[in-house]
Amino acid sequence: MSKKSNSVKNSAPSDFRWAKDSGFTPPKKNEGKAGYKTFTSATTQVGDLKLLLEEFLSTLITTVKATAGIVRIHPPPHGQTPQIVSSVGFPVELLEAENIININCESFGKAAIGGCIYLSNLGACKARHDCQYIECKIQSVIAASLGNPDLPDNQIGILTLFFNTPQEPSEHISKIILAFTDLLGAIVEHNKSNCETKRIDLLAERQSIANEIHDSLAQTLVYTRMRTSLLLESIRAGNVLMSAKYAHDIDDALEISQKTVRELITDFRCQMDPSGLSRALQTLTEQFCLRNNIALEYINRVAHLELPLEFEIQVYHIVQEALANIATHSGASHARLIVDFTSDYYVFTIKDNGSGGCAFTPVEGHYGMMIMRERAQRIGGEIKLESSKGFGTHLQLYFPKPGSDWRAVNE
Repeated sequence: MSKKSNSVKNSAPSDFRWAKDSGFTPPKKNEGKAGYKTFTSATTQVGDLKLLLEEFLSTLITTVKATAGIVRIHPPPHGQTPQIVSSVGFPVELLEAENIININCESFGKAAIGGCIYLSNLGACKARHDCQYIECKIQSVIAASLGNPDLPDNQIGILTLFFNTPQEPSEHISKIILAFTDLLGAIVEHNKSNCETKRIDLLAERQSIANEIHDSLAQTLVYTRMRTSLLLESIRAGNVLMSAKYAHDIDDALEISQKTVRELITDFRCQMDPSGLSRALQTLTEQFCLRNNIALEYINRVAHLELPLEFEIQVYHIVQEALANIATHSGASHARLIVDFTSDYYVFTIKDNGSGGCAFTPVEGHYGMMIMRERAQRIGGEIKLESSKGFGTHLQLYFPKPGSDWRAVNE
Protein backbone atom coordinates (compact mmCIF):
# COMPACT_ATOMS: atom_id res chain seq x y z
CA MET A 1 0.00 0.00 0.00
CA SER A 2 1.39 3.38 -0.98
CA LYS A 3 1.98 5.91 1.74
CA LYS A 4 2.10 9.64 2.09
CA SER A 5 3.02 12.05 4.83
CA ASN A 6 0.24 14.52 5.42
CA SER A 7 0.99 16.78 8.35
CA VAL A 8 -1.24 19.39 9.95
CA LYS A 9 0.18 21.47 12.78
CA ASN A 10 -0.93 24.19 15.15
CA SER A 11 0.34 27.46 13.80
CA ALA A 12 1.83 28.40 17.18
CA PRO A 13 5.65 28.47 16.91
CA SER A 14 7.57 26.14 19.20
CA ASP A 15 11.02 24.67 19.66
CA PHE A 16 9.58 21.41 21.02
CA ARG A 17 10.79 18.24 19.30
CA TRP A 18 9.41 14.76 19.68
CA ALA A 19 11.63 11.82 20.41
CA LYS A 20 11.72 9.07 17.78
CA ASP A 21 8.40 7.28 17.28
CA SER A 22 8.10 4.13 19.35
CA GLY A 23 6.59 2.37 16.33
CA PHE A 24 4.21 -0.55 16.26
CA THR A 25 4.75 -4.22 16.99
CA PRO A 26 1.96 -6.39 15.54
CA PRO A 27 0.49 -8.99 17.92
CA LYS A 28 1.44 -12.61 17.45
CA LYS A 29 -1.10 -14.77 15.64
CA ASN A 30 -2.55 -16.35 18.78
CA GLU A 31 -1.93 -13.42 21.07
CA GLY A 32 -4.82 -11.50 22.61
CA LYS A 33 -8.37 -12.06 21.49
CA ALA A 34 -8.78 -15.00 19.18
CA GLY A 35 -10.51 -14.62 15.86
CA TYR A 36 -10.33 -10.98 14.92
CA LYS A 37 -13.45 -9.79 13.17
CA THR A 38 -12.92 -8.76 9.58
CA PHE A 39 -14.88 -6.18 7.64
CA THR A 40 -15.12 -4.82 4.13
CA SER A 41 -16.59 -1.74 2.57
CA ALA A 42 -20.19 -1.77 1.42
CA THR A 43 -20.78 -2.61 -2.24
CA THR A 44 -20.62 0.39 -4.55
CA GLN A 45 -24.07 1.51 -5.63
CA VAL A 46 -24.95 0.96 -9.27
CA GLY A 47 -27.60 3.67 -9.37
CA ASP A 48 -31.17 3.27 -10.53
CA LEU A 49 -31.68 -0.32 -11.71
CA LYS A 50 -34.28 0.51 -14.35
CA LEU A 51 -32.17 3.20 -16.03
CA LEU A 52 -29.04 1.08 -15.95
CA LEU A 53 -30.78 -1.93 -17.49
CA GLU A 54 -32.33 0.30 -20.18
CA GLU A 55 -28.88 1.56 -21.13
CA PHE A 56 -27.50 -1.95 -21.63
CA LEU A 57 -30.72 -3.17 -23.25
CA SER A 58 -30.57 -0.34 -25.81
CA THR A 59 -27.00 -1.31 -26.68
CA LEU A 60 -27.99 -4.95 -27.15
CA ILE A 61 -31.01 -4.06 -29.33
CA THR A 62 -28.83 -1.96 -31.60
CA THR A 63 -26.13 -4.65 -31.79
CA VAL A 64 -28.44 -7.52 -32.81
CA LYS A 65 -30.79 -5.26 -34.86
CA ALA A 66 -33.85 -6.05 -32.77
CA THR A 67 -36.98 -3.88 -32.56
CA ALA A 68 -37.60 -3.95 -28.82
CA GLY A 69 -36.56 -5.70 -25.64
CA ILE A 70 -37.75 -6.51 -22.14
CA VAL A 71 -36.02 -7.62 -18.96
CA ARG A 72 -38.13 -9.46 -16.41
CA ILE A 73 -37.10 -10.80 -13.01
CA HIS A 74 -38.71 -13.44 -10.83
CA PRO A 75 -40.46 -11.93 -7.82
CA PRO A 76 -40.38 -13.79 -4.51
CA PRO A 77 -41.55 -16.44 -4.01
CA HIS A 78 -39.73 -17.89 -7.00
CA GLY A 79 -42.06 -19.50 -9.55
CA GLN A 80 -44.46 -16.59 -10.02
CA THR A 81 -44.71 -14.86 -13.40
CA PRO A 82 -41.63 -12.65 -13.85
CA GLN A 83 -42.26 -8.91 -13.62
CA ILE A 84 -40.98 -6.30 -16.08
CA VAL A 85 -38.17 -4.17 -14.62
CA SER A 86 -36.92 -2.59 -17.84
CA SER A 87 -38.06 -2.21 -21.44
CA VAL A 88 -36.93 -0.43 -24.61
CA GLY A 89 -38.74 0.12 -27.93
CA PHE A 90 -42.35 -0.70 -26.93
CA PRO A 91 -45.45 1.46 -27.37
CA VAL A 92 -47.40 1.85 -24.13
CA GLU A 93 -50.30 -0.37 -25.29
CA LEU A 94 -48.07 -3.31 -26.15
CA LEU A 95 -46.04 -2.91 -22.95
CA GLU A 96 -49.26 -3.13 -20.92
CA ALA A 97 -50.08 -6.37 -22.73
CA GLU A 98 -46.60 -7.72 -21.99
CA ASN A 99 -47.29 -7.39 -18.27
CA ILE A 100 -49.69 -10.35 -18.54
CA ILE A 101 -47.50 -12.58 -20.68
CA ASN A 102 -48.49 -16.23 -20.90
CA ILE A 103 -45.84 -18.19 -19.01
CA ASN A 104 -46.67 -21.23 -21.18
CA CYS A 105 -45.64 -19.47 -24.42
CA GLU A 106 -43.12 -21.82 -26.05
CA SER A 107 -39.92 -19.74 -26.15
CA PHE A 108 -40.70 -17.78 -23.01
CA GLY A 109 -41.61 -20.84 -20.97
CA LYS A 110 -38.51 -22.78 -22.05
CA ALA A 111 -36.22 -19.86 -21.27
CA ALA A 112 -37.85 -19.43 -17.86
CA ILE A 113 -36.88 -22.94 -16.78
CA GLY A 114 -33.84 -23.53 -18.95
CA GLY A 115 -30.53 -21.81 -19.31
CA CYS A 116 -30.20 -21.34 -23.05
CA ILE A 117 -31.50 -19.13 -25.84
CA TYR A 118 -34.86 -19.93 -27.47
CA LEU A 119 -36.05 -18.49 -30.79
CA SER A 120 -39.66 -18.50 -31.90
CA ASN A 121 -41.07 -17.30 -35.22
CA LEU A 122 -44.58 -16.23 -34.31
CA GLY A 123 -46.15 -17.65 -37.45
CA ALA A 124 -45.46 -21.12 -36.09
CA CYS A 125 -46.59 -20.35 -32.55
CA LYS A 126 -49.20 -22.94 -31.49
CA ALA A 127 -50.65 -20.55 -28.93
CA ARG A 128 -50.82 -17.56 -31.29
CA HIS A 129 -54.38 -16.77 -30.24
CA ASP A 130 -53.13 -16.25 -26.69
CA CYS A 131 -50.17 -14.06 -27.68
CA GLN A 132 -50.26 -10.29 -27.68
CA TYR A 133 -48.48 -9.68 -30.99
CA ILE A 134 -51.41 -10.00 -33.49
CA GLU A 135 -51.83 -6.25 -34.08
CA CYS A 136 -48.15 -5.44 -34.34
CA LYS A 137 -45.35 -6.11 -36.85
CA ILE A 138 -43.28 -8.36 -34.62
CA GLN A 139 -42.37 -11.58 -36.44
CA SER A 140 -39.85 -13.27 -34.12
CA VAL A 141 -38.98 -13.48 -30.45
CA ILE A 142 -35.73 -14.56 -28.81
CA ALA A 143 -35.86 -15.37 -25.10
CA ALA A 144 -32.91 -16.10 -22.82
CA SER A 145 -32.67 -16.67 -19.10
CA LEU A 146 -30.74 -14.39 -16.75
CA GLY A 147 -28.52 -16.40 -14.47
CA ASN A 148 -27.14 -15.68 -11.05
CA PRO A 149 -23.35 -15.34 -11.50
CA ASP A 150 -22.78 -16.92 -8.08
CA LEU A 151 -25.39 -19.66 -8.53
CA PRO A 152 -25.42 -20.72 -12.22
CA ASP A 153 -28.40 -23.06 -11.78
CA ASN A 154 -30.54 -20.35 -10.21
CA GLN A 155 -32.41 -18.40 -12.92
CA ILE A 156 -33.31 -14.90 -11.76
CA GLY A 157 -35.15 -13.56 -14.80
CA ILE A 158 -35.79 -13.49 -18.55
CA LEU A 159 -34.46 -11.34 -21.39
CA THR A 160 -36.81 -11.13 -24.38
CA LEU A 161 -35.88 -9.54 -27.73
CA PHE A 162 -38.45 -8.77 -30.45
CA PHE A 163 -37.79 -8.59 -34.22
CA ASN A 164 -39.87 -7.28 -37.11
CA THR A 165 -38.44 -9.95 -39.40
CA PRO A 166 -38.20 -13.72 -39.08
CA GLN A 167 -34.91 -14.81 -37.53
CA GLU A 168 -32.65 -17.76 -38.14
CA PRO A 169 -30.40 -19.29 -35.46
CA SER A 170 -26.99 -17.61 -35.50
CA GLU A 171 -23.97 -18.54 -33.39
CA HIS A 172 -22.71 -14.96 -33.53
CA ILE A 173 -26.00 -13.52 -32.25
CA SER A 174 -26.25 -16.24 -29.61
CA LYS A 175 -22.83 -15.38 -28.20
CA ILE A 176 -23.72 -11.70 -28.03
CA ILE A 177 -27.02 -12.39 -26.26
CA LEU A 178 -25.42 -14.81 -23.79
CA ALA A 179 -22.77 -12.23 -22.94
CA PHE A 180 -25.46 -9.64 -22.27
CA THR A 181 -27.59 -12.02 -20.19
CA ASP A 182 -24.57 -12.65 -17.95
CA LEU A 183 -24.06 -8.90 -17.62
CA LEU A 184 -27.72 -8.12 -16.97
CA GLY A 185 -27.96 -10.93 -14.44
CA ALA A 186 -24.91 -9.58 -12.62
CA ILE A 187 -26.46 -6.10 -12.53
CA VAL A 188 -29.73 -7.40 -11.07
CA GLU A 189 -27.90 -9.42 -8.40
CA HIS A 190 -25.61 -6.49 -7.65
CA ASN A 191 -28.62 -4.24 -7.11
CA LYS A 192 -30.22 -6.83 -4.84
CA SER A 193 -27.00 -7.11 -2.85
CA ASN A 194 -26.86 -3.32 -2.50
CA CYS A 195 -30.40 -3.21 -1.12
CA GLU A 196 -29.56 -5.92 1.41
CA THR A 197 -26.37 -4.10 2.37
CA LYS A 198 -28.29 -0.86 2.94
CA ARG A 199 -30.79 -2.64 5.18
CA ILE A 200 -28.01 -4.29 7.17
CA ASP A 201 -26.17 -0.98 7.55
CA LEU A 202 -29.33 0.80 8.70
CA LEU A 203 -29.99 -1.93 11.27
CA ALA A 204 -26.36 -1.73 12.38
CA GLU A 205 -26.68 2.05 12.76
CA ARG A 206 -29.77 1.62 14.94
CA GLN A 207 -27.91 -0.94 17.03
CA SER A 208 -24.96 1.44 17.30
CA ILE A 209 -27.23 4.19 18.65
CA ALA A 210 -28.70 1.74 21.17
CA ASN A 211 -25.19 0.70 22.23
CA GLU A 212 -24.16 4.32 22.69
CA ILE A 213 -27.15 5.03 24.93
CA HIS A 214 -26.59 1.84 26.93
CA ASP A 215 -22.85 2.31 27.35
CA SER A 216 -22.87 5.97 28.31
CA LEU A 217 -26.29 6.89 29.71
CA ALA A 218 -28.04 3.75 30.92
CA GLN A 219 -25.19 2.75 33.22
CA THR A 220 -25.17 6.13 34.91
CA LEU A 221 -28.95 5.96 35.40
CA VAL A 222 -28.64 2.52 37.00
CA TYR A 223 -26.02 3.93 39.36
CA THR A 224 -28.42 6.82 40.18
CA ARG A 225 -31.25 4.42 41.02
CA MET A 226 -28.97 2.44 43.33
CA ARG A 227 -27.96 5.62 45.14
CA THR A 228 -31.62 6.66 45.39
CA SER A 229 -32.45 3.40 47.19
CA LEU A 230 -29.57 3.97 49.60
CA LEU A 231 -30.71 7.55 50.14
CA LEU A 232 -34.24 6.43 51.07
CA GLU A 233 -32.85 3.85 53.52
CA SER A 234 -30.60 6.40 55.19
CA ILE A 235 -33.51 8.85 55.49
CA ARG A 236 -35.66 6.17 57.16
CA ALA A 237 -32.78 5.39 59.49
CA GLY A 238 -32.34 9.08 60.33
CA ASN A 239 -28.70 9.05 59.18
CA VAL A 240 -28.24 12.68 58.11
CA LEU A 241 -24.57 12.29 57.15
CA MET A 242 -25.14 9.37 54.77
CA SER A 243 -28.29 10.97 53.38
CA ALA A 244 -26.28 14.04 52.42
CA LYS A 245 -23.59 11.86 50.83
CA TYR A 246 -26.08 9.88 48.71
CA ALA A 247 -27.91 13.07 47.71
CA HIS A 248 -24.57 14.51 46.57
CA ASP A 249 -23.81 11.30 44.60
CA ILE A 250 -27.19 11.52 42.87
CA ASP A 251 -26.61 15.16 41.99
CA ASP A 252 -23.21 14.28 40.47
CA ALA A 253 -24.71 11.40 38.48
CA LEU A 254 -27.48 13.61 37.13
CA GLU A 255 -24.92 16.18 36.07
CA ILE A 256 -22.97 13.46 34.25
CA SER A 257 -26.18 12.20 32.62
CA GLN A 258 -27.02 15.70 31.42
CA LYS A 259 -23.53 16.09 29.94
CA THR A 260 -23.78 12.64 28.32
CA VAL A 261 -27.11 13.47 26.70
CA ARG A 262 -25.62 16.66 25.26
CA GLU A 263 -22.66 14.67 23.89
CA LEU A 264 -24.93 12.03 22.35
CA ILE A 265 -27.04 14.70 20.67
CA THR A 266 -23.88 16.35 19.35
CA ASP A 267 -22.48 13.03 18.07
CA PHE A 268 -25.66 12.04 16.24
CA ARG A 269 -26.35 15.53 14.89
CA CYS A 270 -22.81 16.14 13.67
CA GLN A 271 -22.11 13.28 11.32
CA MET A 272 -18.60 12.52 10.20
CA ASP A 273 -17.39 14.33 7.10
CA PRO A 274 -18.86 12.45 4.08
CA SER A 275 -15.53 12.93 2.29
CA GLY A 276 -14.14 10.13 4.44
CA LEU A 277 -12.06 9.45 7.53
CA SER A 278 -8.91 11.20 6.34
CA ARG A 279 -10.71 14.50 5.83
CA ALA A 280 -12.72 14.04 9.02
CA LEU A 281 -9.54 13.59 11.09
CA GLN A 282 -7.96 16.64 9.49
CA THR A 283 -11.03 18.72 10.37
CA LEU A 284 -10.98 17.30 13.90
CA THR A 285 -7.34 18.32 14.41
CA GLU A 286 -7.96 21.79 12.99
CA GLN A 287 -10.86 22.29 15.42
CA PHE A 288 -8.74 20.97 18.29
CA CYS A 289 -6.02 23.53 17.54
CA LEU A 290 -8.53 26.37 17.44
CA ARG A 291 -10.11 25.42 20.77
CA ASN A 292 -7.03 24.51 22.79
CA ASN A 293 -3.64 26.01 23.52
CA ILE A 294 -1.97 22.74 22.52
CA ALA A 295 0.13 22.28 19.39
CA LEU A 296 -1.32 19.23 17.63
CA GLU A 297 0.50 17.56 14.76
CA TYR A 298 -1.49 15.33 12.38
CA ILE A 299 0.62 12.96 10.28
CA ASN A 300 -1.16 10.67 7.80
CA ARG A 301 1.19 8.16 6.18
CA VAL A 302 -1.54 6.26 4.32
CA ALA A 303 -2.07 7.50 0.78
CA HIS A 304 -5.64 6.16 0.43
CA LEU A 305 -7.28 5.90 3.84
CA GLU A 306 -10.49 4.17 2.77
CA LEU A 307 -12.17 1.94 5.34
CA PRO A 308 -15.65 0.45 5.75
CA LEU A 309 -18.11 2.94 7.19
CA GLU A 310 -18.38 1.13 10.52
CA PHE A 311 -14.60 1.24 10.89
CA GLU A 312 -14.46 4.94 10.05
CA ILE A 313 -17.16 5.82 12.59
CA GLN A 314 -15.54 3.86 15.42
CA VAL A 315 -12.03 5.14 14.65
CA TYR A 316 -13.27 8.72 14.44
CA HIS A 317 -14.98 8.55 17.84
CA ILE A 318 -11.96 6.88 19.48
CA VAL A 319 -9.62 9.59 18.19
CA GLN A 320 -12.14 12.25 19.19
CA GLU A 321 -12.36 10.90 22.74
CA ALA A 322 -8.56 10.58 23.02
CA LEU A 323 -8.05 14.19 21.94
CA ALA A 324 -10.77 15.33 24.34
CA ASN A 325 -8.90 13.58 27.17
CA ILE A 326 -5.68 15.35 26.16
CA ALA A 327 -7.43 18.72 26.14
CA THR A 328 -9.10 18.12 29.53
CA HIS A 329 -6.66 16.12 31.62
CA SER A 330 -3.13 16.02 30.18
CA GLY A 331 -1.73 19.47 30.85
CA ALA A 332 0.24 18.99 27.63
CA SER A 333 1.70 21.65 25.37
CA HIS A 334 2.10 19.32 22.39
CA ALA A 335 0.23 16.34 20.99
CA ARG A 336 0.48 14.12 17.95
CA LEU A 337 -1.93 12.07 15.84
CA ILE A 338 -0.22 9.58 13.50
CA VAL A 339 -2.02 7.35 11.00
CA ASP A 340 -0.01 4.45 9.61
CA PHE A 341 -0.38 1.09 7.89
CA THR A 342 2.23 -1.54 8.70
CA SER A 343 2.39 -5.35 8.83
CA ASP A 344 -1.21 -5.49 7.49
CA TYR A 345 -2.44 -3.41 10.44
CA TYR A 346 -3.92 0.05 10.51
CA VAL A 347 -2.36 1.93 13.42
CA PHE A 348 -3.66 5.20 14.92
CA THR A 349 -1.32 6.73 17.49
CA ILE A 350 -2.32 9.62 19.77
CA LYS A 351 0.37 10.89 22.13
CA ASP A 352 1.05 13.95 24.27
CA ASN A 353 3.84 15.41 26.38
CA GLY A 354 1.63 15.99 29.40
CA SER A 355 1.92 14.98 33.03
CA GLY A 356 1.17 11.29 32.33
CA GLY A 357 0.68 8.72 35.06
CA CYS A 358 -2.96 8.09 34.14
CA ALA A 359 -4.42 4.91 35.63
CA PHE A 360 -7.19 4.71 33.00
CA THR A 361 -9.29 2.69 35.42
CA PRO A 362 -13.02 3.28 34.82
CA VAL A 363 -14.92 4.52 37.86
CA GLU A 364 -18.63 4.79 38.41
CA GLY A 365 -20.10 7.39 36.08
CA HIS A 366 -16.90 7.74 34.00
CA TYR A 367 -16.71 5.16 31.25
CA GLY A 368 -14.73 6.98 28.53
CA MET A 369 -11.79 4.58 28.39
CA MET A 370 -13.99 1.50 28.65
CA ILE A 371 -16.17 2.70 25.77
CA MET A 372 -13.08 3.37 23.65
CA ARG A 373 -11.95 -0.23 24.15
CA GLU A 374 -15.43 -1.52 23.27
CA ARG A 375 -15.39 0.57 20.09
CA ALA A 376 -12.05 -0.96 19.14
CA GLN A 377 -13.36 -4.47 19.79
CA ARG A 378 -16.33 -3.88 17.48
CA ILE A 379 -13.92 -3.58 14.55
CA GLY A 380 -11.65 -6.41 15.68
CA GLY A 381 -9.07 -4.03 17.14
CA GLU A 382 -7.25 -3.32 20.36
CA ILE A 383 -6.09 -0.27 22.28
CA LYS A 384 -2.66 -0.15 23.90
CA LEU A 385 -1.92 2.51 26.53
CA GLU A 386 1.29 3.73 28.06
CA SER A 387 1.25 6.58 30.57
CA SER A 388 4.32 7.32 32.66
CA LYS A 389 4.38 10.16 35.14
CA GLY A 390 6.29 13.06 33.67
CA PHE A 391 6.54 11.44 30.22
CA GLY A 392 3.06 11.97 28.85
CA THR A 393 0.54 9.48 27.51
CA HIS A 394 0.75 7.24 24.44
CA LEU A 395 -2.44 5.65 23.09
CA GLN A 396 -2.38 3.28 20.12
CA LEU A 397 -5.42 1.88 18.31
CA TYR A 398 -4.66 -0.93 15.89
CA PHE A 399 -6.71 -3.40 13.88
CA PRO A 400 -5.98 -5.79 10.98
CA LYS A 401 -6.67 -4.80 7.40
CA PRO A 402 -10.39 -5.34 6.69
CA GLY A 403 -11.06 -8.49 4.71
CA SER A 404 -13.72 -9.34 2.16
CA ASP A 405 -15.78 -11.75 4.29
CA TRP A 406 -16.74 -9.63 7.29
CA ARG A 407 -20.50 -10.21 6.94
CA ALA A 408 -20.08 -13.98 6.79
CA VAL A 409 -17.77 -13.88 9.81
CA ASN A 410 -19.79 -11.50 11.97
CA GLU A 411 -23.42 -12.48 11.36
